[in-house]
Amino acid sequence: MSKHTLSVLVENKPGVLARVSGLFSRRGFNIDSLAVGETEHAEISRITIVVNADESPLEQVTKQLNKLVNVLKIVELDPVQSVQRELVLVKVRADRAIRSQVLETVDLFRARVIDVAADTLTIEATGTSDKLDALLRDLEPYGIKEMVQSGMVAIGRGSRSITTGPALRAA
Repeated sequence: MSKHTLSVLVENKPGVLARVSGLFSRRGFNIDSLAVGETEHAEISRITIVVNADESPLEQVTKQLNKLVNVLKIVELDPVQSVQRELVLVKVRADRAIRSQVLETVDLFRARVIDVAADTLTIEATGTSDKLDALLRDLEPYGIKEMVQSGMVAIGRGSRSITTGPALRAA
């Protein structure tokens, strides 16, 4: 099994996300990451799905996705040919004695502090899952009090766009 990142363009209508995710669930796939939001066209949303699957079963699910009325286009994004990022917000114990050490770690990962309290710092970081995992490992010894991480968002490199073309303009 290997990780696959799918970029699925859908009509921006209620219930579409439930139908798409339900199709994966019914086929026994565990979705590792899921992110959805409007594109540059308000009537179209992009769902970024990361799944760990064999090639053949994933191909079957992709064919079934294409049959859904509200699905406009599906593209598998190659990690080398795309930009992939996640976001993490993490609240770390950082009293005065260790605050400078935590701030050094934040700078090292090009993250930023977005909230300061007497005994904690809230940090925002974006990057690949490997970068964020490394940041969290380095912050762990200070004491992570709370954390939230987004799903992956991804877009193809270069000038080509999957949100153009006659089939999408009619949506």
